[in-house]
Amino acid sequence: MADLDPPDRLQWGRQLELFGGEPAPAYGLDPNEMRAQCYALLAEARAAETMPWPPLRARLHRLLFPQMTFWLPEEEGAQLRFDFETEMARLDAAA
Repeated sequence: MADLDPPDRLQWGRQLELFGGEPAPAYGLDPNEMRAQCYALLAEARAAETMPWPPLRARLHRLLFPQMTFWLPEEEGAQLRFDFETEMARLDAAA
């Protein structure tokens, strides 16, 4: 029976070196870029008196913001998550 899942191309790229190929480049996001995006979103939320984003965008930010903080040092990420959730709760209450 054939495997119905799509092939994991990243895995294949990692294994090319076994056959004399170049190893796949390491993919990683720049912590400074993640930090800048987190602080920009937090500043936008802090500056708003009511929810500055439509519902779908706000939901997306709530989903992605914590993920972006995982690229940062643990204490900084935890503080940013707390600050963002605090602001989101304030904006929800203002609605």
